[in-house]
Amino acid sequence: MLPLHGPHPRPLVFLAPPIRDPKEDLIVRVGQKFASGQQNYKAGHLEAARKDFDDAVDSMLESGYDLNNDPKLSELFHRVVDTVYTYELQAFRAGDGFQEAPAVPAPIDEVAEMTFPVDPRLKARAEEAAKNISHDLPLTVNDEVLSFLNFFQTPRGRAIVETGLRRSGRYREMIARVLREEGVPQDLIYLAQAESAFQPLALSRAGARGIWQFVAYRGQQYGLRHTWWIDERQDPEKATRAAAQHLRDLYGLFGDWYLAMAAYNCGPGNVQKGIERTGYADFWELYKRNVLPRETKNYVPIIVALTLIAKDAAHYGIEVDAEAPVPADIVKPGRAIDLRLVAETIDVDVETLRGLNPSLLRLATPDDPSFELRLPVGSAERFSAEIADIPADKWVSWRRHRVEAGETLTSIGKKYHVTPAAIAAANNLEAHAALDAGEKLIIPAAPPLAETKRHLVSYRVRKGDTLLGIADRFSVEADDVRKWNRLKSNHVGRGMVLRIYTLGGAPEAKSASARAKSKKAAHPPTSVAQSSTSSGTKN
Repeated sequence: MLPLHGPHPRPLVFLAPPIRDPKEDLIVRVGQKFASGQQNYKAGHLEAARKDFDDAVDSMLESGYDLNNDPKLSELFHRVVDTVYTYELQAFRAGDGFQEAPAVPAPIDEVAEMTFPVDPRLKARAEEAAKNISHDLPLTVNDEVLSFLNFFQTPRGRAIVETGLRRSGRYREMIARVLREEGVPQDLIYLAQAESAFQPLALSRAGARGIWQFVAYRGQQYGLRHTWWIDERQDPEKATRAAAQHLRDLYGLFGDWYLAMAAYNCGPGNVQKGIERTGYADFWELYKRNVLPRETKNYVPIIVALTLIAKDAAHYGIEVDAEAPVPADIVKPGRAIDLRLVAETIDVDVETLRGLNPSLLRLATPDDPSFELRLPVGSAERFSAEIADIPADKWVSWRRHRVEAGETLTSIGKKYHVTPAAIAAANNLEAHAALDAGEKLIIPAAPPLAETKRHLVSYRVRKGDTLLGIADRFSVEADDVRKWNRLKSNHVGRGMVLRIYTLGGAPEAKSASARAKSKKAAHPPTSVAQSSTSSGTKN
């Protein structure tokens, strides 16, 4: 029992949680979103980074605090906006720089789920051909293989085979070398023909990429990096080495190349389960007992059929001229560089560079000192000499331009949205210098930092305002105004407050229409809550 008498217990004291200063709370929240945005950007998660940065900026704009007169908030706001502007400049000033190179459908998707009749006339021919060709993988000729041999004789099937055989010439020597170095059979090259027809940009419905069709997690397991800038599953040589190592590991697990190929397609776990369910470590037994996914059941017969045809194409009435390997020079730019600048520097088209560097997802290289850029053979020395004329920190923004007959500094400036004076200064020319056709100019496409300082203006829409008119008034693009304010159309309503990032914070030189209106209106546009200067951002 508890004692009835004794020292009086101390009364319980409930401490209220400390009240955080709202301004400090805002700074903490914005700082967390800002840090998250930086982390997402560096990891290549662009959309997530944009959302984080948007949230950080919106929190400050909607806080009710005067960002101009509070040093702490002003510094934080400018840091966020400057960072976003810098990142987007690195990622590209032009919108198309944010778009990935278009993928092409993987042929395996079209074929693997089909079934085809067996042409009995093919069997004897195929068996005889299999005996007379050298091979280092087993070549089983059965009804399953014959059905795909039959398909590959049809116009559609023949086109797939011919495309693969033609493109194989680009990579055959490299693939043979890598397979030899990794100690696996040379005939595994036909796995790549079945998967992608040797298209580095091949993309399957399951998200597998490249000539060896790696899904993301398996590619990462074998050292293939995937960031916002690059996807090494699309790098032919790196992906070939990863595929050879993966197939070697699978052979070590199952001791059978057909099972290894099946596991390459559906994963070793599915093959292992099939073996455990049936007691057979034999692909054809697993096929008959229907314990593998349908596309995997067809996968091995497709590869065997393609191997038989590729090794003796004339026997099957197929004749193609294989494309020649594309030699290249390799340079290490050391930092991010716009492919358009590279193309203009060495006088090639951008598509040539993209073809040589299929792992690049954007129109720029990553900001990675170890990244190797492939250039047309014989152009490395020229590139190194000419790119030295442009400051390295301008490689994602500056351009080169070859002068055409009749062009002037003014006409070229209009094309790149820079002043003639800026072009003249970058090339040590007189302001009104005549240009010679064929002359190459450096184009300072991104204005100097001092010229990119922007004000944030909160503009209250007045009666009669239109989005296009407001954009014209502040010398910005209407598309940007929509993005900054998340508008789905050009409609703006009276009283709406728009945020605008503009040079100088007030309307620049007025257009003719704006000057005409100014005669009727004695007061300037209504703008509130102007911030101190900061670099603009696209949200």
